[in-house]
Amino acid sequence: MNQLTFLGTGDAMGVPRVYCNCDVCTEARLTGINRRKRAAVLIHSDGEYKPFMIDCGPDWRSQMEDQGMRMVQTLLITHAHFDHIGGLPEWADACRWLGVKGQLYAPREVIATIRSQFPWLSRHMDFLETDADIELGGWKVHSWKVCHGRNGYSYAYRLEREGYSWAYCSDAIDLKASEKQPLYGLDLLVLGTSFVHELAEFFTRSVYDMVEAQELLQDLKPGQTYFTHMSHDVDIRQNYDLDQGIALAFTGMTIPLEKHII
Repeated sequence: MNQLTFLGTGDAMGVPRVYCNCDVCTEARLTGINRRKRAAVLIHSDGEYKPFMIDCGPDWRSQMEDQGMRMVQTLLITHAHFDHIGGLPEWADACRWLGVKGQLYAPREVIATIRSQFPWLSRHMDFLETDADIELGGWKVHSWKVCHGRNGYSYAYRLEREGYSWAYCSDAIDLKASEKQPLYGLDLLVLGTSFVHELAEFFTRSVYDMVEAQELLQDLKPGQTYFTHMSHDVDIRQNYDLDQGIALAFTGMTIPLEKHII
């Protein structure tokens, strides 16, 4: 079965935040319902294809342990912020010890930033550009640049296979018409929403909140949406009265990437 597993659904700081004693962080320490590692997903595809990950944050090692996996050879990276690439040194070390050459896919400018931050990584992996459409794990993959607000830019990915289309857009806000275009006609959208309703001044922000996201979704109309990249503002125990077809993702959740047969 083609399926997606949420390895992490947290924002840049994760949950619990080490300095915080709010109700959500306290619950995360006690029972773990709200415990969230940094956002990343694992995709398993039908056939002979090996699984691949989107993003490789600082929780990569423990995310692999959670899944009982010793290695994933292929990564797709959205942008070069620490919460999305902080696990690359550990991944490279795994490549070295296992004697495999990792495959890191990303847009050209993201690769350039990663190379400048970790110049030794190329000894253990191949860098492969996604600026033109690629095929990965049996999926046709299209990448495009999206506004990341105060934090600059990120990239989103639209993946299509056998009549099923889904997209991963973890770090975006204030999308313009051209940036939204690849998000139409989706069976599934994974969208980052750091807060339920963020009160900080708009020019200081970098990711949609859930109020804004629902307005966006009224335009995009995907078949199903899962919110990810959530901060300690979000309590997964709460009913936020979200619109139909929207759910909060949680760490370890696995969902099918194929149309339901009625």
